Amino acid sequence: MNKEQRKRLNELIEQVEGIATEIQEMAEEEQEKYDNIPDNLNESERAMSIQEAADNLQEASGDLTNWCDDTRCNLEL
Repeated sequence: MNKEQRKRLNELIEQVEGIATEIQEMAEEEQEKYDNIPDNLNESERAMSIQEAADNLQEASGDLTNWCDDTRCNLEL
Protein backbone atom coordinates (compact mmCIF):
# COMPACT_ATOMS: atom_id res chain seq x y z
CA MET A 1 0.00 0.00 0.00
CA ASN A 2 1.45 3.34 -0.96
CA LYS A 3 1.54 6.53 1.10
CA GLU A 4 -1.57 8.02 -0.53
CA GLN A 5 -3.58 4.85 0.07
CA ARG A 6 -2.51 4.77 3.72
CA LYS A 7 -3.53 8.40 4.12
CA ARG A 8 -6.96 7.71 2.59
CA LEU A 9 -7.43 4.63 4.74
CA ASN A 10 -6.55 6.63 7.87
CA GLU A 11 -9.20 9.17 6.87
CA LEU A 12 -11.74 6.39 6.47
CA ILE A 13 -10.79 4.94 9.85
CA GLU A 14 -11.46 8.33 11.45
CA GLN A 15 -14.87 8.51 9.75
CA VAL A 16 -15.77 4.99 10.86
CA GLU A 17 -14.69 5.81 14.42
CA GLY A 18 -17.09 8.76 14.37
CA ILE A 19 -19.89 6.53 13.15
CA ALA A 20 -19.08 3.94 15.83
CA THR A 21 -19.31 6.67 18.47
CA GLU A 22 -22.70 7.80 17.18
CA ILE A 23 -23.99 4.23 17.16
CA GLN A 24 -22.71 3.75 20.73
CA GLU A 25 -24.62 6.87 21.79
CA MET A 26 -27.77 5.47 20.18
CA ALA A 27 -27.24 2.18 22.01
CA GLU A 28 -26.98 4.05 25.30
CA GLU A 29 -30.19 5.96 24.53
CA GLU A 30 -32.04 2.72 23.80
CA GLN A 31 -30.67 1.12 26.97
CA GLU A 32 -31.84 4.13 28.97
CA LYS A 33 -35.31 3.77 27.44
CA TYR A 34 -35.37 0.13 28.50
CA ASP A 35 -34.09 0.92 31.98
CA ASN A 36 -36.91 3.43 32.45
CA ILE A 37 -39.68 0.98 31.56
CA PRO A 38 -41.75 0.05 34.61
CA ASP A 39 -40.91 -3.38 36.02
CA ASN A 40 -44.32 -4.80 35.20
CA LEU A 41 -43.72 -4.04 31.49
CA ASN A 42 -40.12 -5.31 31.21
CA GLU A 43 -41.26 -8.51 29.52
CA SER A 44 -43.56 -6.78 27.01
CA GLU A 45 -42.91 -7.09 23.30
CA ARG A 46 -42.05 -3.39 23.08
CA ALA A 47 -39.57 -3.62 25.96
CA MET A 48 -37.89 -6.64 24.45
CA SER A 49 -37.65 -4.84 21.11
CA ILE A 50 -35.96 -1.85 22.76
CA GLN A 51 -33.48 -4.12 24.57
CA GLU A 52 -32.71 -6.00 21.37
CA ALA A 53 -32.09 -2.73 19.52
CA ALA A 54 -29.73 -1.59 22.28
CA ASP A 55 -27.84 -4.88 22.14
CA ASN A 56 -27.58 -4.82 18.34
CA LEU A 57 -26.36 -1.23 18.30
CA GLN A 58 -23.81 -2.01 21.00
CA GLU A 59 -22.53 -4.96 18.99
CA ALA A 60 -22.34 -2.93 15.77
CA SER A 61 -20.39 -0.19 17.51
CA GLY A 62 -17.97 -2.73 18.94
CA ASP A 63 -17.50 -4.41 15.56
CA LEU A 64 -16.71 -1.09 13.90
CA THR A 65 -14.29 -0.14 16.66
CA ASN A 66 -12.54 -3.50 16.34
CA TRP A 67 -12.26 -3.04 12.58
CA CYS A 68 -10.66 0.37 13.09
CA ASP A 69 -8.20 -1.01 15.63
CA ASP A 70 -7.28 -4.00 13.47
CA THR A 71 -6.91 -1.92 10.33
CA ARG A 72 -4.77 0.68 12.09
CA CYS A 73 -2.50 -2.10 13.41
CA ASN A 74 -2.15 -3.55 9.92
CA LEU A 75 -1.15 -0.15 8.57
CA GLU A 76 1.70 -0.04 11.04
CA LEU A 77 3.18 -3.33 9.79
